Amino acid sequence: MSLHHVEVWVPDLAATERSWGWLLTELGWVEHQRWEAGVSWRHGTAYVVFESSPDLVGDRHERRAPGLNHLALHAGSPADVDGLVAAAGEHGWRLLFADRHPHAGGPDTHAAYLEDEQGYEVELVATR
Repeated sequence: MSLHHVEVWVPDLAATERSWGWLLTELGWVEHQRWEAGVSWRHGTAYVVFESSPDLVGDRHERRAPGLNHLALHAGSPADVDGLVAAAGEHGWRLLFADRHPHAGGPDTHAAYLEDEQGYEVELVATR
């Protein structure tokens, strides 16, 4: 069995498209569905949905609160991860744990932890 989909509610869909849309496209995901309040991207059989629901409570995600902390995605080679980090700032992302990058996950990992302007985190994991 594998992951079917993840749905993430966001307060600002346009900001999500600037950050996550860019990132997912760079990682080989393709836009899957679009409607007035949302958009999804697919990779293989799995997809991720971002929706600005009228039932949303609050206007900012807090990754340290109970609930989703981050999504972790395969991001290619260490050089691929480094290239994404270099370009991420132009697309609304900031590097977390910069003092330990790219080994914030431990000495045997090469990953980047990024946070978008709405407080959502992604971990980009390099394949060794």
